Amino acid sequence: MLHHPNIDPVAIQLGPLAVRWYGLMYLLGFAAAWWLGRHRARRPGSGWQPHEVGDLIFYGAMGAVLGGRLGYALFYQPGYYLSHPLAIVQAWEGGMSFHGGLLGVLVACWLYGRKTRRGFFAVTDFVAPLVPTGLLVGRLGNFLNGELWGRVTDVPWGMVFAGAGPLPRHPSQLYQAALEGALLFVIVWLYSARPRPAMAVSGVFLIGYGVLRFIGEFARQPDAFLGFVAFEWLTMGQLLCLPMVLAGGVLLVLAGRRGEVA
Repeated sequence: MLHHPNIDPVAIQLGPLAVRWYGLMYLLGFAAAWWLGRHRARRPGSGWQPHEVGDLIFYGAMGAVLGGRLGYALFYQPGYYLSHPLAIVQAWEGGMSFHGGLLGVLVACWLYGRKTRRGFFAVTDFVAPLVPTGLLVGRLGNFLNGELWGRVTDVPWGMVFAGAGPLPRHPSQLYQAALEGALLFVIVWLYSARPRPAMAVSGVFLIGYGVLRFIGEFARQPDAFLGFVAFEWLTMGQLLCLPMVLAGGVLLVLAGRRGEVA
């Protein structure tokens, strides 16, 4: 049995300014996306220039943060945030939704596409392989914060988390970092290494994330204020993944019918 190191969530304290590990993980994720995006833009025939990536990542970062926070309020605790609307801006207290962040990024891609006169899927196909690294460091941030722990387990690597009681639990944050972060990155990056029809890379990302998140949720403790949302096993995270997988399948079918390589 292991014990979570109970790391101070504040990485750097400068007077009244507290720099938290979770914020640093977000910054690292956006930096990794910028670096990888410039690498992709340099590929022959990419249709992108490295200097464009900075603006694209800025749009995406704004969409991810705003959408993630609003999505958490809408999907997970709508009653609380309707009663306490000012709490929505208190992102440092925790509470971000990937699915809300995804919707925010999609809006950002649409806005960036309009600005640069690119098609919506030309932008999302370029962005999709950059996202998993952000998911990886985000889950590591969850682990450092000792939050979103897993279900009670008797596996040898079970971990006791402060605030979760005395029983060992799955370090599900690390499982999700490996699945939604590392494995999804390998899948989408390798798939996008060759020219693909428009919408295909976006479709693979949606299916890959939806399936891997669905699997990872079986080890994660459901949110206490929600519990299971159906069948005594389905979590809100899994429920929100179902339309992602469906949408990804539709995009792959449409991409296959079009056939033209983007």
